[in-house]
Amino acid sequence: MPANSHTAEQESEEEIPHQKVNILMVDDHPENLLALKAVLASPDYHLVCAGSGEEALKHVLKQDFAVILLDVQMPGLNGFETANLIKSRERSKHIPIIFITAINQTMENVLQGYNLGAVDYIFKPFHPETLKLKVQQFVKIYQNHNKMKQQSELRRQHELKEVNEKLKRTRFHLRKNEELARVIGETLLDTIVTFDEQGCILSVNPAMTRMFGYSEDDLLGKPMFHLMPGFSPSLMDYVKEMTGQLFEAIVRNKDGREIPVEIQIGEAQVEEDYLFVCSIRNIEERKKMENERKRQYDLLEKLVEERTQELSHANEKLRKEIEERKKMAEALRLSREHFYKIFQSSPCLIELRTLKEGKYIDVNASWLNHTGYTYEEVVNQTAPVLKLAGSDHLEEECVRNAEIQYETKSGVIRHGLLSTEILDIQGEKCILSAITDITERVRLESEVARLDRLYLVGEMAAGIAHEIRNPMTTVRGFLELSKSDPEHLMIKYVDLMLGELDRANSIITEFLNLAKNKVSDKKRQYLNPVIEGLYPLIQAEALMNDKFVSLQLDECPELYLDEKEISQLILNLSLNGLEAMSSGGKLTLKTYTEKGAVVLEVKDEGDGIKPEFLETIGTPFFTTKDTGTGLGLAICYSVAERHHAVIDLKTSEQGTTFFIRFAMAGENQSEATP
Repeated sequence: MPANSHTAEQESEEEIPHQKVNILMVDDHPENLLALKAVLASPDYHLVCAGSGEEALKHVLKQDFAVILLDVQMPGLNGFETANLIKSRERSKHIPIIFITAINQTMENVLQGYNLGAVDYIFKPFHPETLKLKVQQFVKIYQNHNKMKQQSELRRQHELKEVNEKLKRTRFHLRKNEELARVIGETLLDTIVTFDEQGCILSVNPAMTRMFGYSEDDLLGKPMFHLMPGFSPSLMDYVKEMTGQLFEAIVRNKDGREIPVEIQIGEAQVEEDYLFVCSIRNIEERKKMENERKRQYDLLEKLVEERTQELSHANEKLRKEIEERKKMAEALRLSREHFYKIFQSSPCLIELRTLKEGKYIDVNASWLNHTGYTYEEVVNQTAPVLKLAGSDHLEEECVRNAEIQYETKSGVIRHGLLSTEILDIQGEKCILSAITDITERVRLESEVARLDRLYLVGEMAAGIAHEIRNPMTTVRGFLELSKSDPEHLMIKYVDLMLGELDRANSIITEFLNLAKNKVSDKKRQYLNPVIEGLYPLIQAEALMNDKFVSLQLDECPELYLDEKEISQLILNLSLNGLEAMSSGGKLTLKTYTEKGAVVLEVKDEGDGIKPEFLETIGTPFFTTKDTGTGLGLAICYSVAERHHAVIDLKTSEQGTTFFIRFAMAGENQSEATP
């Protein structure tokens, strides 16, 4: 690039003044406009507020804007109608419009906004920094576009100025050599034509033949319009005014083709007559070059503008992508750091293994401390290092707090609660296992259970002695009576003694059922078939007393159950319910799932339980029946405890309902639990 061109560009850049950028904000709520002004406040912006679509159109007619923030829902002209009118006007159709709305948030409204030419569609409440950054980008695009337009205009003016200066110099030289031109006219490449005041051609130089094909004889005495269409004597006053000036015109050659030329006319006075000298220069090639140059310049300007927009969009997209990747990388780093800290500092025994091969990827310090193994002995091993008891099929699905036993390196058996989770690490399925060591808790529970049994023995000793002493006293009395008079011992007295002995035996049998150290033979099975098997027995008992039994059994998952113990629990509760009702009453047995538990509901229509008896329900030897032993409900509570179930009840004058809630199989259950 020439030095003078570079200097011209620098001057053009310095001449462009810094102006505030107009931004139009349209909203019918003044508080929203105030919020937008607070977000976009900047010394570089001229914020224009409009309270309606009509007011916004007035502002658009008066001034130009870099971007328009337009509310959708407005009285009168709404946002879509206002945008349509703005885009229909040639001067304002290129102004970017950002719709902001808190109501029109459907996809149909969004598409309508974009169809009207919107560049963005923002929902309220919006993020102030995001809106500010978007507006900054549109302002930059607007400023760059204006800057390029101004620089382009200044460059064109500078070039035109240079051309005019060259033309002025040319005219100066032509005037300077006017007299010499007549002498050297024969050797000039330009055509020289002289004519009089009437416009008749007086002479031409040889360049006429080369340039236009006319000979001197073809033009002498002919009017000037023969050579220059539109020329007439009436224009002589204009010709005199143009004397000494350089102008462009059209000359017709001998073949009738019109040629663009550059003409300069000189005036000379010979006595009373005025003569005119016309210098004609063919500028056909120059015009072609100028047109081609203008076409190339327009094309280059368009390409530069398009490329600038593409680069701007690409830079913005790249910047956002880089920022997003940085955030993702930082979040991933923090996540890994937090996981590692939790993994290492957790008191639980945590191990990470591949699901397919079972290879140990990592174990934490607590795992090593509890098991006695070293890190090198465990990592990369594919065979299970810990021998788990009670964990059959646990690796096939995620489990939570399953009771297991594991063996340490020294052969010590410890208790724990196992939880697992299936993870996908770098495309490979892995299993994360966490064992909460409860060995100490199990020991303490066993000790507490032993002490409870001792306490219970002491508490029940008096009850047992009383309940068994009564039939024994009866038997002893009759035996004493028979000793003194054996011949008169009647059969009814023998039957009475046998009944009393059977009652004592029944009390002892039911008392043994309360033993807390009894081992349950649990199997994975459904609860509903157990109830359906007992239904005929319960139904027969009910019909004998003109009562009814209703089953409402929903589909429930499998449970670990001891069928005999669960049958005894159901029979005890059912028979208690039947005994509590008068004739015509209905006993309802219902099953369903609720909050991760299977619920057995036994409901009667009796008179309910008195409030003063609620605290002693389930206590051994407590009964409200004349012939009861007080061990039925105590056995129910003992069975429920061995099945990790919870018994609740609701009672009123309309009846009593017992709820037995069983934890689902796999949650705190195993096949054999003491």
